[in-house]
Amino acid sequence: QVQLAESGGGSVQAGGSLRLSCAASGYTYSSICMGWFRQAPGKEREWVALINRAWTTTYADSVKGRFTISIDNTKNTLFLQMNTLKPEDTAMYYCAAERRLFCSRTMTMHDFTFWGQGTQVTVSS
Repeated sequence: QVQLAESGGGSVQAGGSLRLSCAASGYTYSSICMGWFRQAPGKEREWVALINRAWTTTYADSVKGRFTISIDNTKNTLFLQMNTLKPEDTAMYYCAAERRLFCSRTMTMHDFTFWGQGTQVTVSS
């Protein structure tokens, strides 16, 4: 069983930065796809960045060039560096994991088994 715990959310002004962390535990397999999702009120949960343990990354078009996903395999910790934040980035952000070799842009929230509790990010204009 994989446990995920996010931290690092908060409130910032537009143009600011935040770094989210997700501590993962309870798994030993090497093939895993991890990702950051976000969900704004009244909207579906969508992925913003995906990464596998080989450091292959995938970004949603809305965050490409502003967000960076990374993983520290020695500490089993996932990060999301968010720069040049916009009000439309306001959402609850979730860390997710699924046991598979590769991530894919076609993945949705339904393809992920393990989830963290979420951390709120609020960007004011």
